[in-house]
Amino acid sequence: MTGQEPAPEIRQGGLVTGVAPGSAGEALGVTPGDVLTAVNGYAVEDVIDVQYYAADEHLELTVLRAGQERVLSGARAYNEELGLEFEHPTFDVDIRRCNNLCEFCFVLQMAPRMRRTLYIKDDDYRYSFLFGHYVTLTNLSERDWWRIANQGLSPLYVSVHATDLDLRRRFLRNDTAPDIVEQLRWLIDNGVEVHTQIVVTPEVNDGPHLEKSVRDLAALYPGVRSVSVVPVGLTRHHKYGMRVNTVEEAQKVLERCHTWGDAYKAQLGVNFVYPTDEWYLVTRRPVPPRDWYDGLSLEENGLGMVRRFLEEWERSLPEVEGHALFWELEMMPVKSLTLATGALFADTLKTHAGDFTDTTGVPSEVIPIANTRLGETITVAGLLMGEDVVAQLSGRELGEVVVLPRVMFDHPDGVSLDDQSPLDIARALGRPVALADLMGDVVDILHGQAAMLFDPVQGPRISPDAVHRAGGWAVEKYL
Repeated sequence: MTGQEPAPEIRQGGLVTGVAPGSAGEALGVTPGDVLTAVNGYAVEDVIDVQYYAADEHLELTVLRAGQERVLSGARAYNEELGLEFEHPTFDVDIRRCNNLCEFCFVLQMAPRMRRTLYIKDDDYRYSFLFGHYVTLTNLSERDWWRIANQGLSPLYVSVHATDLDLRRRFLRNDTAPDIVEQLRWLIDNGVEVHTQIVVTPEVNDGPHLEKSVRDLAALYPGVRSVSVVPVGLTRHHKYGMRVNTVEEAQKVLERCHTWGDAYKAQLGVNFVYPTDEWYLVTRRPVPPRDWYDGLSLEENGLGMVRRFLEEWERSLPEVEGHALFWELEMMPVKSLTLATGALFADTLKTHAGDFTDTTGVPSEVIPIANTRLGETITVAGLLMGEDVVAQLSGRELGEVVVLPRVMFDHPDGVSLDDQSPLDIARALGRPVALADLMGDVVDILHGQAAMLFDPVQGPRISPDAVHRAGGWAVEKYL
């Protein structure tokens, strides 16, 4: 971990799949199908290299086109986008695999006979920098440390779980895992900011172990910018005897986190320790206000998503109430809804769907869907199975449109974990299916303006303004 090794020459290159109109790449003459091998004389092994070496005002791109090497050169205006899309964000090798055997690893608990990519354990620091994925830092070479320091790959997102070296090695089932505190200090000394997470497993790394870990990480603030405290998730295929937190244990963890947060707010000016939303939903405690999160954007890690939902609903209320005549005259194209979601969020959604129905008069039934493939301890909407939605909604009296969480379909192909598309579900139920993130999306559905609607007969109707926000499972397209 010296960070001093020079980068070796690599000439594999990245396949260009798209060039943005009006971009510097188009002006230089790059075309889809080119293989970019070097920028300004430096070999590139991933999009990080491309971004780093293409920051100059003069560009010289070396590409392979039809097997022939070409050099494309020209000027680039300040802040002008390079505009290149690649088949794969890493050109040299496939995504870096994890060398740990964590007993709570979700990949090791996956149900059998699902798609191949769900069984690949990724732990790639480059994806941490590019996409905010949490990594353990247990598989880095000297050259990786060199790149992190010299290219300023900040922030990184690190799974700590325990700062005690022996406990962390047992937790990761990796006897050679380095000292994470030393690694974090090295990153901070080299100008890299870090967001960390601790997955809390009862009787393993909770209690005094959790307190020590939080204290050790707080001593590294502001280099360590945050600690997300996450409850362990275990499927029915878990084989190692761990268990999920009870409601009472969840209450204790939440109380401790808020006690620590109050102390760090006074000491550091930020709460520093942030329990993810699941702790609040399980214990039925209200989620904190927006400013409690200190301006952090960690929603992809399950932190602040419920607050975002609640605030968006408050913003939508004036629009809903302002269309009172619209509702009374029954002018809306859709007059009843069925909203399906994971068991964890169902009660929150029922409350606000009830308010929605009281205001509009539109029946909006909320149905929690149990996850039978992974087990009923898996309660989040993003891991719902299409087959469970179909099985548990079939035979029921459904609304004119079935509304499903958009996060169910965060795979690049727009399918659920069990490879069901929204259109597959719509055809199985004989009802249009619309995707939604927030209550404002539900308002749009009633207006006949759903951003993503899948009709069993007419097929998909996707608004040009619809945004597919690829989440954690989207990394599969690179595996």
